[in-house]
Amino acid sequence: MDSRIHFFSQKDIIPQKVKPELLGIRGRQANEFAELGFPILPGMILDTEIASDINPKEIKKDVFDLLGKCAKIVGKKFGDIENPLLLKVVVSSNLAITTYPTLHNFGLVRPTIDGFAKWVGADFAANEVLFLIHGMMMIEERIKELEDKPKEKEEISARIKLLKRMLGMKGPSNELHGDDDKTPLPKKKTAAAYMDEYEKYFPKGFFDDAESQLLLTLSEISRMLKIDEQNDNDTALLIQPMVYGNYGKDSCSGNFFSRNVVTGDKKLQGKYYTGKFNELGETGHEINKIDPAHLKELEKIAWTLEDKFKEIRQVRFTVENGKLWLIEQRLVDQKSTQSDLKLLLDLKNRKIVDATYVVKAIDPIRLNEILHPVINAASIKGFKSWKGGIAGAPGAAIGRVYFSTDALLDAKRTAIQQGADGRFILVLESSFAEDVKAIEVSTGVLTAEGGYSAHASVVARQYGKVSLVSPILKIKGKKATIGDLSFSEGDYITIDVPFHGQSAVYLGIADLIEPNPKESGLLEFIGISKSFLKKFHVRCNADTPKDALLSLSFGADGVGLCRTEHMFFKEDRINVFRDMLLSDDKKERQKVLDKLQVMQREDFYGIMKVMAGREVTIRLLDSPLHEFMPHNPDELAAYISHVAKVKKTKPSKADIVAKIEALHEFNPMLGHRGCRIAVSYPEIYAMQVKAIFQAAYKLRAEKIDAQPEIMVPIVMNMSELKLIAYGKKIEGSNYLGIVDIEEALRKELKAKVVDYKIGTMIELPAAALSAGEIAKYGRFFSFGTNDLTQTTLGISRDDFTTFMPDYTLFDLINGNPFSTLDDRVKELISIATHRGRLTRPDLFIGLCGEHGANPDNVRFCMDTGLDYVSCSPYSVPIALLAVAQAEIERAVSTN
Repeated sequence: MDSRIHFFSQKDIIPQKVKPELLGIRGRQANEFAELGFPILPGMILDTEIASDINPKEIKKDVFDLLGKCAKIVGKKFGDIENPLLLKVVVSSNLAITTYPTLHNFGLVRPTIDGFAKWVGADFAANEVLFLIHGMMMIEERIKELEDKPKEKEEISARIKLLKRMLGMKGPSNELHGDDDKTPLPKKKTAAAYMDEYEKYFPKGFFDDAESQLLLTLSEISRMLKIDEQNDNDTALLIQPMVYGNYGKDSCSGNFFSRNVVTGDKKLQGKYYTGKFNELGETGHEINKIDPAHLKELEKIAWTLEDKFKEIRQVRFTVENGKLWLIEQRLVDQKSTQSDLKLLLDLKNRKIVDATYVVKAIDPIRLNEILHPVINAASIKGFKSWKGGIAGAPGAAIGRVYFSTDALLDAKRTAIQQGADGRFILVLESSFAEDVKAIEVSTGVLTAEGGYSAHASVVARQYGKVSLVSPILKIKGKKATIGDLSFSEGDYITIDVPFHGQSAVYLGIADLIEPNPKESGLLEFIGISKSFLKKFHVRCNADTPKDALLSLSFGADGVGLCRTEHMFFKEDRINVFRDMLLSDDKKERQKVLDKLQVMQREDFYGIMKVMAGREVTIRLLDSPLHEFMPHNPDELAAYISHVAKVKKTKPSKADIVAKIEALHEFNPMLGHRGCRIAVSYPEIYAMQVKAIFQAAYKLRAEKIDAQPEIMVPIVMNMSELKLIAYGKKIEGSNYLGIVDIEEALRKELKAKVVDYKIGTMIELPAAALSAGEIAKYGRFFSFGTNDLTQTTLGISRDDFTTFMPDYTLFDLINGNPFSTLDDRVKELISIATHRGRLTRPDLFIGLCGEHGANPDNVRFCMDTGLDYVSCSPYSVPIALLAVAQAEIERAVSTN
């Protein structure tokens, strides 16, 4: 036996001394199946040392001796006129991507065609002859190209195009070949007639007998490889028998996934086709209803493959005359994150892989898919749609459209009263603070302005809603258009925002696959990921006890950002807060603040109770005051009615409008906001601080460990923080600081001190550069990177998408600076961390905002020496996984 020819079967393994690269990729796969003891079709490999230099006379005896062994296993003989064994020849390159065709049906010659047709029918037999001809024509086409014979190649190419049309073959984009060719196809012929028509393109005697056909084929392929510079003597040839699912009574074909590719359930998913060669044009039967003996064998194959490759596999098989054969197995591209996750957990629980493998195997960004609903693709066929836009918050949402917060809230109330469908989508040109309450009760939000870091997108991620930004969205009255798609208020639309791929808006109601963190394996996976965390941890942004509880279930270790301004936008509070801002004097303002203090106390109590034993960072009021004011005539009218009801007298609309206009600023994001409000109106922060400590001492009385951290926003120098934290006495005035307010309340309650921290948000370059001085008065820093990016780059997060495509076109900026930290922003963070710790070595430092959910940013924070990142509840698992993977890499690099 020639040492360059290797036999394999279910019981025959190619010796390990044979170098794997001699077999090519497909050859190695075949031998791997043999090593696993799978019911594979036997065959032989002419390795790379002979494939390009075949002498038919020298290999004839060895090849046909091995075909004899194949015949005994399969039960058919090559060249037999009654029950012929047919072969396929695979050009087995060591390149992952090649242009060589797979060649089928060798052995179909004039003497054997009638015998084959008795088993499968004359039409099928004729079609298989066409497949054989098509494959060999592609070999001949390549040879003519390599020999630089353009006229002969052109004739063969035209014939190949016709053959593809006749065979109904599809192109790379799943389109039918020649779909634009309206030339009538020739009438179908018999197998023998096709042989007569095409034999002139092949070596003489090609269709005369099976042995000659195989040797001529191997000689032609070898000639092609020899003159093909692409080959470089790196290609083998694989020869295997063929079996058919329509060959005899007890025959079928099928394909399946080793488990459900959507849910991850460990149950075969696929179909089989009784009496059919393949699934083309057939409906098929559920794979788990196949003969029990075959099902048991298929399950063993599927789950052995999963254990070997550690991923879901797709398997193709054929049963011929009652005997099952594995035809092919390959990786699966289209599968859900949940299915991969459940497979990995299954492998870990059976000790096939360890926890490290599981954590490293999932890209953190993929968890977005498992945290949000996804569309069932089959349910949107035929829907009118528009595709494009900027992803604000991933997922899928269905709902009736409303173009204002008030209209949506009214519709929500009506739906609750009537027991109707309560799913709504808010559609606006842009959102403001007062729209938060509508976003919270909606399923999703569609806006025209901004991008990933726009107000609507940030709020949507906070509440686990879907957000899409479409710059071409136009709203006119109660009708909206996006491109060619139009819809009116009350219409149902479906928004699809996949994390990878193109977003879409569909007119109509799609079917959604809802996430289930427990059933999906996510909670178990989070537990595994957290086991790798050391000092660095992940907190959440939470403004309600509900958000805090959800974040806790997702693995958060405390609250890194509680935005107190969001609490005032609730429907029962916004007008009260407006009363406070528009009050005529300090006494009236204090009266309203007393009402708000009770509300805030309950807010803080609920959040700190959920997070018992964990830090809760509460940012004092930060938003510009104008954001709380009515933004349209309807809101203004509603507020005036509220004032009339409270004061029991009709107010002057002109007076109210004048007060509102007095709060107007030309650049409010850099105006009267954050700690600057506290300097002008110390009673506002005093109210919030009292509410925090009242809640903390109430929890202490209930023996619940409350750990508040009070964060002062938009600080630009140490003097601001010193004033607000420790107060100041000047002639004729006494400014009470946080420390003073806490001490007075503690004395009043006769309570023991609660451990608390005062710190600041570093969100201005000035604050970052003076961090050493600021650290004298703050025990922690939290980098507010949305504003730090805006103030460093001079770019508005809500407006930059209008010109960013132009900047991207000319490579003027790398990526989205509101998603991935800009290098200049990173430098400021590094400087502030270093200078802050020089002053206060135990300074606790974090980063809050959606930058904290980006794995690249997480690595930077860890390397820079921060203690945590904080992000929205639905981003917590993503950040946790990024931290775990970074810790694994660190451990490897230090060993």
